[in-house]
Amino acid sequence: MDWQTLIDEPAVIATAVLILGVVIGYLVGRLNEELLTASGVPEAVEGTPFERTAQSLGTSTVEIVARLSAWFIYGIAVLTAIHIAQLLDTDAFWLRVTEFIPQVFVAVLVMIVGFIIADKSELVVSEYLRSVKLPEVAVIPKVVKYTVLYVALIIALGQIGVHILALLILLAVYAAGIVIVGTYAFQDFLVSSAAGIYLLLNQPYGIGDRVRVGEQTGIVQEVDLFVTKIEDDSEEYIVPNRKVFEDGIVRVRE
Repeated sequence: MDWQTLIDEPAVIATAVLILGVVIGYLVGRLNEELLTASGVPEAVEGTPFERTAQSLGTSTVEIVARLSAWFIYGIAVLTAIHIAQLLDTDAFWLRVTEFIPQVFVAVLVMIVGFIIADKSELVVSEYLRSVKLPEVAVIPKVVKYTVLYVALIIALGQIGVHILALLILLAVYAAGIVIVGTYAFQDFLVSSAAGIYLLLNQPYGIGDRVRVGEQTGIVQEVDLFVTKIEDDSEEYIVPNRKVFEDGIVRVRE
């Protein structure tokens, strides 16, 4: 057997394709890791539960996404080598696999991005509502997180060909339920926010004014959309804006 015949052997070509795929996959993975790092992704996902979980496993979100792109190349190389070596002589199978692999790749990537966005959304909403001293508010960040995850799941399942009509209907019912239950459960929250908008627009009192709201008397330290903070000596009162409207406010003149 001469060299030309040996090179033309399907097994030899398949091996070369497999080796080339491994090299390209490794290079693509490293390139993606460098690009993600340079674009600030590590800083963007820092502190999220997904990133903490990845770090506990000895890796990071950036490394997972980079390895995912490398594994995608590896998978294509393996399937191409199998086809060239004629280990599976079924064109229909090959066509289905080549269609399915990219779909799985996109679906997994969507779920990873969904987890990151969900975690980050929860942190941002929690930080924004930190000053709101209403017990019902604690559930809002969780609702935001799981809503983002549910939408990501629907997109991911749609990528791999799963019929998502029932899930979309369930999402619509879920959204309607949130509106109905939220309107009932967050009455105080909604009233306080409406009162806050009025106070911020009309400014009947401002920071530094000495006021009395109900039994609380002190100097106004902060007025936001939901609460008014009043400080008197060593005590700080956080008064919902709803209470300002219910009890009225008295400006104390020195």
